[in-house]
Amino acid sequence: METSTEGVTEAAADDAGAAEAAVAAQPGTAAAGRQGAGGTEEDPGAAHAAVAAQPAEAAAPGAPTPVTAGRHEGHSTDQDPESAHAAVTAEPATDETPDPPRTDTPPATAEAVETAQPVAVPVAPASLSPSRANDFMQCPLLYRFRVIDRLPEKPSAAATRGTLVHSVLERLFDAPAGERTAPAAKSLIPGQWDRLRESRPEVLELFADDPEGERLAQWLGEAERLVERWFTLEDPTRLEPAERELFVEAELESGLRLRGIIDRVDVAPTGEVRIVDYKTGKAPRPEYAEGALFQMKFYALVVWRLKNVIPRRLQLVYLGSGDVLTYDPVLADLERVERKLLALWEAIRQATQTGDWRPRPTKLCGWCDHQEHCPEFGGTPPPYPLPVTSAIGEQGRMGPG
Repeated sequence: METSTEGVTEAAADDAGAAEAAVAAQPGTAAAGRQGAGGTEEDPGAAHAAVAAQPAEAAAPGAPTPVTAGRHEGHSTDQDPESAHAAVTAEPATDETPDPPRTDTPPATAEAVETAQPVAVPVAPASLSPSRANDFMQCPLLYRFRVIDRLPEKPSAAATRGTLVHSVLERLFDAPAGERTAPAAKSLIPGQWDRLRESRPEVLELFADDPEGERLAQWLGEAERLVERWFTLEDPTRLEPAERELFVEAELESGLRLRGIIDRVDVAPTGEVRIVDYKTGKAPRPEYAEGALFQMKFYALVVWRLKNVIPRRLQLVYLGSGDVLTYDPVLADLERVERKLLALWEAIRQATQTGDWRPRPTKLCGWCDHQEHCPEFGGTPPPYPLPVTSAIGEQGRMGPG
């Protein structure tokens, strides 16, 4: 099923005074034209779409050819500092073997630190990624727990399966085009699961109470079905990605550093760029499609600021429901996203200085690992670890918005 989004109307967050609106509002888009088969109902992963949804996919003009820039391992937000300034280029990509899955995380950087385990010396936020921006829009207190307090979180079966599937789809392109078949892709799953267990031993907790391996077998079977479904949405024998798991980073004139990891970049013979992101959950309902595009527009903004090139197409591939969402951005879209991010960053800066991180209760609270520290559940946040440079206001809740 393919969905395109057109006629975008975004709530602009133009200055620090609009920061709170930026926290509550998502970039607006109008959803249109679903085709084909597949469901669109939400699941727990898609529930996030209601608060900060994710974008979708489609094909870029022409037969895509590769792109190049800093490659990253596995499906996380960590990145080697050496690739911090890697930029997208329009050069044809080679068939070189990419880095291993994102689960083998490189040395910590500002973004890696955000998701790492607690350390002795906390640091103030230094950069912004799509996931951390979504955290703050979803719940400022959640952002604090993850970025500043760095509270540990239990592995999730759904998120771990997503990491596994991403690594399989990345590795499949190591093979010659004619060998990129569904059986070949499924055959990669055991090896990638082994690598994931080695690099992130904590995922073994997911199946600690499964001595016979029945739940693990079912879980791996679900991963196989997601991989198989991808072949109904895209034809890897006709794709030569310019980049896979591409780390990008750009610094805005304000000094804000934006960074992220793009699942796949395709470049047409004409030079047009398509940014593709895989989602293992289900596509959001049409009314949440606008929020889904936030991540993709974030990536498009970074590419534009790096290379002065506006991607021709943004594409989200939802393996959980067999949907593809696409959007063709224009300059005004990227300028609006930049204003929104600047407003978000100002709100984050103010919260960091005052220590005033407010919970924002939504239906996503049911999946949060930090309920014991959240005032909404009768908990108490850890002592604030950073210096407070101005008076802390009365701790309250932030409305759902």
